Amino acid sequence: MTSLTIVLVEPRIPQNTGNIARLCACLGAKLYLVGELGFVLNDKHLARAGMDYIDRAIPEHVTEMAALNDTNPLDTRYYLSAKATKTVWDVSFPRHVTLVFGREDKGLPPALIQSNPDRAITLPMPGEGRSLNLSSAVAATAYEVLRQQQCVLQ
Repeated sequence: MTSLTIVLVEPRIPQNTGNIARLCACLGAKLYLVGELGFVLNDKHLARAGMDYIDRAIPEHVTEMAALNDTNPLDTRYYLSAKATKTVWDVSFPRHVTLVFGREDKGLPPALIQSNPDRAITLPMPGEGRSLNLSSAVAATAYEVLRQQQCVLQ
């Protein structure tokens, strides 16, 4: 059995969070929201984007990252940033993974990336764009983790 946890640090856009909650429901992943949110948890846009899946992946809101330290002790955390140099393709993901994503407009705090340089990763973007939409980045990364884990489990 695999374990996947998604952490969103200060998400701003309820539609992204709802879409990610729906993804988490489909993957059986846990979802944590950290810090100040750009919306309220009963936002109609959050519910609409999550559709009827939102009840299966109810996001847990905590005030700071430290609150997650005891939640998944077996997990290895990876910090996603467009500024990282190592890609998701450079990582052999373990069985228990927590993926940490920053807010849509600023990404993760630079100190978090700098204090975890060996686990700061990015999605390859060979085109002209500087970053992906948050929900797209979460989905692409989560499915790469799942792909690797399924290869190991088969």
